[in-house]
Amino acid sequence: MSERLAITPKEVEVNESSYDVASSSQHKVDEPANSPKAPWWSYIWDYEPGRSHEERVFIQKLDVFLVTMLSFGYFIKNLDQTNISNAFVSGMKEDLGMNGNEINLVDTAWTVGYVVGQIPSQIVLTKVRPSVWVPSCELLWTILTFCLAAAKTSNHVIAIRFFVGLAESIFYPAAHTILGSWYKPSELGKRACIFHASSAAASMFSGYLQAGVYKGLNGVNGFAGWQWLFIVDGIISLPICIAGFFILPDLPENTRAFYLNESDRTMAQERMEKAGRAPRTRLGRSALKRIFGRWHVYLLTILYIIFINISPSSSINPFSLWLKAKGESVERINIIPTASSAIQLVLTVSFAIVSDAIRRRASIMSISTFLGGFAALVLAIWNIPDGLKWFAFLLQRASVPYGPLSMSWANEICGADAEERAIVIGIMNSMGYAFNAWVPLLTYPQVDSPTFRKGFIFSTVAFGAQAVITAVVAFMYKRDQKRANGGGRGDHHAPGVGDVEGVIVSSALERP
Repeated sequence: MSERLAITPKEVEVNESSYDVASSSQHKVDEPANSPKAPWWSYIWDYEPGRSHEERVFIQKLDVFLVTMLSFGYFIKNLDQTNISNAFVSGMKEDLGMNGNEINLVDTAWTVGYVVGQIPSQIVLTKVRPSVWVPSCELLWTILTFCLAAAKTSNHVIAIRFFVGLAESIFYPAAHTILGSWYKPSELGKRACIFHASSAAASMFSGYLQAGVYKGLNGVNGFAGWQWLFIVDGIISLPICIAGFFILPDLPENTRAFYLNESDRTMAQERMEKAGRAPRTRLGRSALKRIFGRWHVYLLTILYIIFINISPSSSINPFSLWLKAKGESVERINIIPTASSAIQLVLTVSFAIVSDAIRRRASIMSISTFLGGFAALVLAIWNIPDGLKWFAFLLQRASVPYGPLSMSWANEICGADAEERAIVIGIMNSMGYAFNAWVPLLTYPQVDSPTFRKGFIFSTVAFGAQAVITAVVAFMYKRDQKRANGGGRGDHHAPGVGDVEGVIVSSALERP
């Protein structure tokens, strides 16, 4: 039950079911009779009655510049990542003689590069400004996307995709690290999922773009439609890369963003201090010993390994391959699956809003697991009415919102230790894709299309495992919270403020 408590200097919402302060027992406090009724939009977006005008303006600046810039960056990352599957079903397979499992090898090459770059990038991020490191890597993968249009053999594509993966490896963990450095837990889930929803927009846009390019540019100046897709993708990406150098705000302790004044910078640091988010310190042996001495890195990594490998790799789209086997046109093969991405986009934003509103990450993540598991089970059976099969293919990507919510959860679980937060997020992502370098070769090989029987059976079992690991992490996190509450607030891992399921609780609260 949420109660309103008098605190200094402002009021915040306190979820008493999940948190207590300074080892005090929980007490119910009557809500003041004259307390204003929360507006309807408070269930959708941030609502903190005690938030000052200056803080509201500050958060609006972050939303306009930071979230928008990261969303555009993730959009072009996914556009340049998923265009390979659109190109494959739009003539590249035939032009480059990719009739075996070459597309799986292309995806493996990308994944190996992605894995190799993860941890080094997160370490670099603790030393180099994000506004320099992130856009530089974006620029590199954009140049490599142009190069894909010149590929003459599948080996060329494999080699280029390795370096694309290496450059793209920095973005996702870096983005979550940056978001977690600026937003409080009660604000983070929505922003993280809006950011992630841009991947669904990219998948949709890539399908529409390939359909339009194939129809309007196929054969122009001697380039096939799939080659024009890479060229147009590069043209779209270039200005976004350049804008990143000027718009990304780095971190609260070293920001030099033009849209943040000195009071904004001070406020940013104070907000993170109150949220228990520690600033960066030197990453040495003691920090590594601290990080690997906790359960966080192990269980969260297992959780993310399952998530990343639960479905086919980005180069294999069972929905598109099923449509191709049915004899659909190139335009329809590219356009129809975008409906699945639209469902992903809507669910990602909706789950984020609900997750922040009820302050229960694991519960909402479990809904995503259930929907994805149902779709996988139906497709594993396969011999079903066509209408049910269409429904299952459309529902497949309902499992994707689990990913950004799990990253927000990791940001909160590791929130009191900046180095742990950066390293754990990097390890989660890198280990997930380390397995992704070979698991899809066994579970979703191209030669099994369009039925992918063993792949869908594997996914069904993996969704069950995902439900179990989610419950285990939730149990361990709740256990740690109870221990912290019972042991007082003297522990240096939680300085001053509790960060529980997206709830901010000041240690200055006066309990009756």
